[in-house]
Amino acid sequence: MCIMRTPFYYLLFILLIQNFPANSQSFYFGNDLSYVNEMEDCGVVYKEGNEPKDPYAIFADHGSNLVRLRLWHTPAWYDDLNESSRYSDLADVKRSITRARAAGMDVLLDFHLSDNWADPGKQLVPAAWLPVVDDLPLLQDSLYNYVYSTLAELKAEGLLPELVQIGNETNKGILLSPEDNATYTLEWDRNAALFNTGIRAVRDLEAATGDSIQVVIHAAGPDNADWIFDAFINNGVTDFDIMGISYYWAWHKPTTIDETGTIIRELREQHPGYEVMIMETGYLWTTEANDQANNIISETDPNYDPVSPESQKAWLIDLTQSVLENGGLGVIYWEPAWVSSSCSTQWGQGSHQEHATFFDFDYNLLENGGIAWMEYPYVGLTDVRETGNEATDISVSVDSLERRIRVNYRGLEAGVARVRLSSNDGRMLFQQEFRPQTGEGRYQLSLPAINLSTGIYRVTVYQGSKLIKTVSLVWK
Repeated sequence: MCIMRTPFYYLLFILLIQNFPANSQSFYFGNDLSYVNEMEDCGVVYKEGNEPKDPYAIFADHGSNLVRLRLWHTPAWYDDLNESSRYSDLADVKRSITRARAAGMDVLLDFHLSDNWADPGKQLVPAAWLPVVDDLPLLQDSLYNYVYSTLAELKAEGLLPELVQIGNETNKGILLSPEDNATYTLEWDRNAALFNTGIRAVRDLEAATGDSIQVVIHAAGPDNADWIFDAFINNGVTDFDIMGISYYWAWHKPTTIDETGTIIRELREQHPGYEVMIMETGYLWTTEANDQANNIISETDPNYDPVSPESQKAWLIDLTQSVLENGGLGVIYWEPAWVSSSCSTQWGQGSHQEHATFFDFDYNLLENGGIAWMEYPYVGLTDVRETGNEATDISVSVDSLERRIRVNYRGLEAGVARVRLSSNDGRMLFQQEFRPQTGEGRYQLSLPAINLSTGIYRVTVYQGSKLIKTVSLVWK
């Protein structure tokens, strides 16, 4: 086709999709809410506008569409804390997933594959598996059975997550003995065998249930991502979906937000077929403390001084815009609700993160603070904002390349349903009747969006005269 005769709007569309690579699903605005149950049991009452409010509803109402939850194997150390209640074990995770589902958010389950925190410096095998830590076949059996049985139990209770992490910040490998954990020992034959075992457990569960789960491998630090994911793939660990990266200024400086975006783009270019996502980030809103627990984030990006709720929001907005521009799949904020309480951690009374949450020291949502990063009108974002709706599992995503809107659903009743696309002022543009599939899987309906111009639209689903869900769609 002669370029001179190509319509301008078509050329503009081509330029847009080149600059903003299209995903077949929504951009993830995620939050790790693993501490919420514990905080509430310790007496915390979260508030918005000084009125008590369910924290899961707070995050969903401000644009969160994903909740990340950590899972420890046997966190027995909790037995010596507070009321001896355990958290981030399977029972607690079930409680959290139930809350995320009620708020209409997807779930990422983070298998730490340890009894305690796993990170770049600590990857200790669970105590239950220590007797077989040096017997690779038996250790693989333990890992496979644990991952498969956990997911099968969640599936049986209607709590299967949409995404699963095999390990947490796994730069030095997983399931290490105390001796190997004390040094930097990374044996790729062993490491690859273990990762492939964990992934195989997820894939076998998918095959048995018909569900789809995205598998994440998670590394800490943008500057480490290139060689780590090269090593995974070159050593035969290939059957995963998302390359996850932690990025905190305090630990990953002097790597900037822009440089992090460049690394995301290069990873996508070097490893086509894999998504890239910020699995953890955090930024403080104050340098003050509210308890005796030392705060773990102590440094700020000099481009975002002075420290304030507004600078916290600005840092997150700029990071998210960079992730979007470079084709990333999403951003997850680590522990925005880990406020101070009367309870203690392993290291002190209170929280080590209350200065980097989205709440003030009275548990009230910060005005103009970090939570607003999810509501910003990003350039290149084609994503959804949910408004007041009933608790039905429906989400909307955009395929910018095919110029179609996807309505993903499950749990609808049998019978005729309608999906309607309207302009923001209520003018109906398109309506389609459909008969929902009512099995246990997740189903998809595709709507054309060829003639949409830049603006805000509404996608509404009805059954009979009953409004099921309304979402706002930002089309750019």
